[in-house]
Amino acid sequence: MSRPALDLASARVLLANDDGIQAPGLRLLERVVRRLAREVWVVAPESEQSAASHSLTMRRPLYVRKVGRRRYTVDGTPTDCILLAIHQVMRSHPPDLILSGINRGGNLGEDATYSGTVAAAREGTMLGFPSIALSQVYDDGQGVPWETAEQWAPEILRRLAGASWPPTVLINVNFPAVAAAEVTGIEVTRHGRRKIGGSMVEGRDPRGERYFWIGGGRREDRGREGSDLEAVHRGAVSVSPLALELTDEPTLAALTAVFS
Repeated sequence: MSRPALDLASARVLLANDDGIQAPGLRLLERVVRRLAREVWVVAPESEQSAASHSLTMRRPLYVRKVGRRRYTVDGTPTDCILLAIHQVMRSHPPDLILSGINRGGNLGEDATYSGTVAAAREGTMLGFPSIALSQVYDDGQGVPWETAEQWAPEILRRLAGASWPPTVLINVNFPAVAAAEVTGIEVTRHGRRKIGGSMVEGRDPRGERYFWIGGGRREDRGREGSDLEAVHRGAVSVSPLALELTDEPTLAALTAVFS
């Protein structure tokens, strides 16, 4: 069963991210969505929470601070932000749609496992709200082409609002690292293969203790046809449906037979 299409012009939209309340991508998304939707709320981390994944704060209290009209910060993770937004900040007026981003950097392939941006959309989906993660890919050493996301996001959001998808699915959008006019189109893609942690620096701290620093190097497969990586690196906007269901059905059937 799929959700019905959403009238974006009359929608109440919640924005979150993992780059923090001051992030340029969040400001950009606010500008875009305020032109499209009736009401926009922001509940974002106080500070950067990149690679926080779906972590949840349970061993200390969390503080919510109002920093503007319908704008709040949480001293926690992106998941904390969504939970507090739904159960506290917007308790009497829940959102019609949750958007997370726009992240500074792509969330492609296995990035989705580590990403706080994707985790916020996943949490929104788990709570029963249609949710979309958005990220702007950029090349190391180059500026972030925010104008690409700004130009293409309205069309993406309008189309997705008019579409329907199962309540157990979130949408992961990645804008390519090209100028807005050079985007080749919008493609619906599969989850690709891209594993972070391929580089590591070893050193000594001022006390002489040995440390390791995980770098951003990735092993990735850009040639897998139909994947998010392949599409983005050809200059297309990638739209990937990601499922919450983690059970592998063929293995479930095989193991059921083994243990019957």
